[in-house]
Amino acid sequence: MPTAEARTNRTADVSSQQLQLLYDVSRSLHSLIDLNELLAWVVEKSKELLDADGSSVILLDETGRELYFPYVSPEHSEIADRLKQLRMPADKGIAGAVVQTGQSLLVADVTRDPRFFSGMDEQTGAATRAIICAPLRTNHGIIGVIECINKRHGDFSEAELTFLEALAGSIAVAIENARLYQTLKLSEARLRDEVLTLERERPARTRFSEIIGNSPAMDKVFRLVESAVGSPITVLLQGETGSGKEVIARAVHFEGPRKGKAFVAVNCGAFTETLLESELFGYRKGAFTGANADKRGLFEAADGGTIFLDEVGDMPSTLQVKLLRVLERGEFMPVGDTQIRKVDTRVISATNKNLQTEVRTGRFREDLYYRLSAFPIVVPPLRDRREDIALLVAHLLKRLADKWERHEMTVEPDALECLIRYAWPGNVRELEHELERAVTLAGDATVLGCDHFSERVVSASAGGARVRPTGSLKQARSAFEKDYVAHALRTHNGNVSQAARALGISRVMLQKKMKSFGLRTAARASALPD
Repeated sequence: MPTAEARTNRTADVSSQQLQLLYDVSRSLHSLIDLNELLAWVVEKSKELLDADGSSVILLDETGRELYFPYVSPEHSEIADRLKQLRMPADKGIAGAVVQTGQSLLVADVTRDPRFFSGMDEQTGAATRAIICAPLRTNHGIIGVIECINKRHGDFSEAELTFLEALAGSIAVAIENARLYQTLKLSEARLRDEVLTLERERPARTRFSEIIGNSPAMDKVFRLVESAVGSPITVLLQGETGSGKEVIARAVHFEGPRKGKAFVAVNCGAFTETLLESELFGYRKGAFTGANADKRGLFEAADGGTIFLDEVGDMPSTLQVKLLRVLERGEFMPVGDTQIRKVDTRVISATNKNLQTEVRTGRFREDLYYRLSAFPIVVPPLRDRREDIALLVAHLLKRLADKWERHEMTVEPDALECLIRYAWPGNVRELEHELERAVTLAGDATVLGCDHFSERVVSASAGGARVRPTGSLKQARSAFEKDYVAHALRTHNGNVSQAARALGISRVMLQKKMKSFGLRTAARASALPD
């Protein structure tokens, strides 16, 4: 049995170590030491100095009013793993009571305290007997607690509670400083990313500045897009590959209130599960092999703007859970991080799959499907809007001429008929590639004929009945004039005066024609391939 002198020496030694710990934490406030490293060391050291089975820094998630356990040092590693996955209501347990009241607590026997929440022990396998807990107090309120459980020898003392309170004060300041510093870094990085993103988007916005199509199928799309533009509602674009889903997403973003912020597109089917998680949510330095520096995810890059999740139906089930949390609460946690990040990012998703079928087969979460499909828009395949092909061809050829610095080109009537009759399984994207090939083959020629197009397009068209014009010449002329006037209005973004000058007629005459043809003046975004 240790002598009184030995006990006194040990007490003095522990007190000295406690003061050293307080000094080390306070000193770290003046440096940019990594918060994760600091707090992981603090919980381990406090467990040692207070002779406890376990120690934890428990933080408050204000959004969900929940407590979570980012920094733990329990007696057994498996308990640590379970704790890090758990959350509990902020008004439950001894920790919850400290958060609610802002008062420290020393509970010598938890079985006699009605505030004790035994559910945590049931979920982790721990056996809590005693708790000592102090609040993490900042100028903005209580942000969490530091807690130790189960004194190994004897009972927790009031002196130890006083030490824990002093340690909690330093920890709270360290966390607050680190969060402010992180906010500044993120703001700087966000501004830099926004500038780069907007620079990249400038040519794309010019490219997709028009809508091409007057077919009934596209008119329905246009009406839905115009409704979605001014709303923050989550949009789900459904349609075949190449039908123009990304263009519709760009239209919703760039015509809406978020147009001054970033538009970020990611193909969910182009990454492995691990890479996709890192792309979307980012990671902390050291999260895995090769993570040599912190990386911001695309959700943060699109904060204040829009993220476009293409092929969302291919997203792995584990990431579907994280996406659902972003949609519900606007929050996520980067890979390897312990701090929750908040974002205000509009989500527009797209898929070529039937998500209802995916839900029934268990490959897609039902709750996520309902979140994503709040405002569905079906983008029709090109074969269902053949009336638009002639206008699309004219638009794509003009764009090619500008891009390749060539003379503008036209298509012979027979060749155009082939293009109209072809089924276009690759939709508008396939049409664009076909025209690029034809222009390349044409060389210096300015008119494209059947011999400039691929055999599959010409032969498929030749296999069916030849399309013959129907109706009178007057009807045909009227249909052409309607398309031509609509195209001029789109070219000038719905500006009637500019369109009238381009057409060589008066503004009054153009308005009469618009009324006669039932044309609207609302500017529309492009229906080119995604």
